[in-house]
Amino acid sequence: MSPQDKLFRKMGFHPYHGWEAEYHLLPGKEKVVAELQKYAANAASIVLATDMDREGEAIAWHLREILGGDPQRYRRVVFNEITDKAINKAFAEPRQLDMNRVNAQQARRFLDRIVGYMVSPVLWKKVTYGLSAGRVQSPAVRLIVEREREIRAFVPEEYWIVGADLNKDGEGLHFDVTKADDEKFRPGNREECDAALQSLRAAQFEVMKTEKTVSTRQPKGPFITSTLQQAASTYLSFDVKKTMSLAQKLYEGGHITYMRTDSMHLSKDAVEACRQYIHEELGEEYVAEEPRIYTSGKGAQQAHEAIRPTDVTKPSAKLKLEDSSMAALYDLIRRQFLSCQMSPARYENSRIKVQASDEEAGRVFELRASGRVVLFDGFTRMRHADGEGDRRMPDLQKGDRLALNKLHEEQKFTSPPRRFTESSLVKELEKQGIGRPSTYAAIISTIQDRGYVSRQGRTLYAQKIGDVVTSRLLHSFKDLMDYGFTAQMEEDLDRIAAGDKDWKALLDEFFADFTDVLAVAEGDVSEGGMQPNKATLTDIPCSTCGRPMLIRINNTGVFMGCSGYDTQDKCKNSRPLHPAWDVVSADADSDTAGQQEARNLLEVRRCPKCQTRMDSYLMDKTRKLHICGRQPECRHYEIEEGEFRLKGVSTDTIECDKCAEDMEIRVGPFGKYFKCLNPECTNTRKLLRDGTAAPPKKPPIPMPELRCEKHTDDTYVLRNGGAGVFLAASQFPRNREIRKPLVRELLPHADEVLRLHPELDYLLKGPAEDSEGNSSLVHYSRKQKLQYLATQVNGKSTGWRADWNPETSTWDITEPKPKAKSKAKVAKPKAKPAAKAKESSAKAKPAAKAKESSAKAKPAAKAKESSAKAKPAAKAKPAAKAKPAA
Repeated sequence: MSPQDKLFRKMGFHPYHGWEAEYHLLPGKEKVVAELQKYAANAASIVLATDMDREGEAIAWHLREILGGDPQRYRRVVFNEITDKAINKAFAEPRQLDMNRVNAQQARRFLDRIVGYMVSPVLWKKVTYGLSAGRVQSPAVRLIVEREREIRAFVPEEYWIVGADLNKDGEGLHFDVTKADDEKFRPGNREECDAALQSLRAAQFEVMKTEKTVSTRQPKGPFITSTLQQAASTYLSFDVKKTMSLAQKLYEGGHITYMRTDSMHLSKDAVEACRQYIHEELGEEYVAEEPRIYTSGKGAQQAHEAIRPTDVTKPSAKLKLEDSSMAALYDLIRRQFLSCQMSPARYENSRIKVQASDEEAGRVFELRASGRVVLFDGFTRMRHADGEGDRRMPDLQKGDRLALNKLHEEQKFTSPPRRFTESSLVKELEKQGIGRPSTYAAIISTIQDRGYVSRQGRTLYAQKIGDVVTSRLLHSFKDLMDYGFTAQMEEDLDRIAAGDKDWKALLDEFFADFTDVLAVAEGDVSEGGMQPNKATLTDIPCSTCGRPMLIRINNTGVFMGCSGYDTQDKCKNSRPLHPAWDVVSADADSDTAGQQEARNLLEVRRCPKCQTRMDSYLMDKTRKLHICGRQPECRHYEIEEGEFRLKGVSTDTIECDKCAEDMEIRVGPFGKYFKCLNPECTNTRKLLRDGTAAPPKKPPIPMPELRCEKHTDDTYVLRNGGAGVFLAASQFPRNREIRKPLVRELLPHADEVLRLHPELDYLLKGPAEDSEGNSSLVHYSRKQKLQYLATQVNGKSTGWRADWNPETSTWDITEPKPKAKSKAKVAKPKAKPAAKAKESSAKAKPAAKAKESSAKAKPAAKAKESSAKAKPAAKAKPAAKAKPAA
């Protein structure tokens, strides 16, 4: 078999054989498939009710292929909310599988695999091993890298702002100076500012104009995927991944409509229910005059609905939600939906213009002040506070003379473009047409996992390796990195889904051009090939062997490695380099650290060879390394002497608890940690959030009697981590499996627990079961930093809990509340439009939403595109424990 055929086999399809794909089941899922086939064998009809997007359609097709039999017995149903009414309506209108949508999903999957499987090896060869490229991922990284380059090239300019506190009859108001001698007022230095201040002190202030107007503010539409992610980041500080995970659970619980959508369409029933609720709860004046209809962006699927609650009358307090985060997201969605059908807010805006005349100097200044008062809060009553309180203006008239109380001046500098946050990146991806709502979260997670981008707080920083890879891809794969090309490809996939374009023709066209470009990139630099990532030789000696050190760049960042690594004795000595934004002067305290960063923008070092801004890195306590921003193309570097330290770290070195050598700060894929400098010692210690080293690691406690649930050939060990004790597979990382331990499982190992973790002795004294005989599980409270016990039945909490009381050295037991007896419901005189249809028939929440990651298709489970993983090990996950409805 040729190397090319091996690659195509690994990809799971063959471009030269009509794009024929090979799909395989995930190992370990044979039992699930056998169970499905058993039910399907005797079924007269089978209903496929996976998600309503393309990935869901593809999963339904895979289910049909796996189960086999007469294709005519299969019916496809879709619904965008898991309620009785929606499900019954979907079952009343079944349809056939839409192969156009299936083919669009396959085309997307094949395109992504072509780029990932064929470009990534070029990066391994030319740049460094472990890198990856992606059809959507790489343009997203480019956005962040180019923003970083804009910031790097930005030169701050000084300017000053001046204000005045004026008053009439003791009633004061702050004004900003906006004009000087009919020109925009913006002093560029201290001298210009002082001259203006001198004139203003001698000036007479007179009101020239007052103006009052009434304005309205309209509500925004309901959430779609991108706007939900942005709002959750802004108001709740949720990252994109957390937002989508919580939204998934809300959807599966039947609380919101489908959360992956780019449509702002709302059903007529939902709008009527919303308007009636507003009328009943807030009053007629809060209901918009007419039902609002919102238009969606280009390419949106109007068959979908916007994200809204399934029952607008229920706030989160009336729902049984898992935690406060889920409740907060639900309330955010509900308030947005309610506000979109509410009346606009009305404001009274006041503006006052004052003239300041310095007759002696012959100068005239214009000062302005503005205020706003809420006349009617309207839809804002349902929204998060915008931080805009009333600012009432004094009753001033034209010609009034004002007295000067005080002048204010402040030095400012122009700011560079802001770095992206996850929220603003989603907005930019949507604007550029890169990706789709279902892929935003995956894109942002992937570029961080690959090391191209890091997140500090909410801000996304481009890493050096991301810069290097982007430069190489822009040179060798212009179309792949072009925003317009990526957006056009998304439109072509939409056309395939609509039946307007053949999916294989699209793949043939792309692959023909792509292979030509790939061949050039793999070649020599002299023939237009991708430029390699060469290390920069320095005159800094290696502390181990004395050879000169090299500046290297890989997917973990920029570091210094010994040039003797490639020699026969293979010196492995290396030193981490910490980025300058992670460094402050040794004498800088928390109040001045922010100013240090501002000075870094002003005190930019320029490369003397190419005038590019230099990137700075901390070598150790006394040395900072500056390298050209065009590294590795330009190899200039400089060393700065001084005293420096890392932010958020209490000490740079600690003593190793195993060999007594020094341990120093390193940076890995998961952040900073301490690593022993002894080459024969592999000890590491995690760096905690408070800047101190984590306690020394203790060996796990083997529990050979406990077999792993997923990896049955492995057994558990007991570990103690940042979130308390837990059971983990002994063969980690090959087997990744954890769970909470039972108290009764700890007791046979009491001696080992006390020897290694004496602080956990209270767990061994805990009740092994509740009053009903349910075994107690060990949980961890981050707030109290203590373990507690609780019981479950079928994965759901019983309400029983035991908390350790350190003061009394006893366990405080909380018994579950007795269930309230159900009361007969009294019919209301008037039914609300949003009321759910209570069907007397059985709730047939059919084979809904196959959640392929676990192959358990709960009624609300989520179907994801990875079920159609087309590789020979292709692992088309048989989305199913959903018993086909007969």
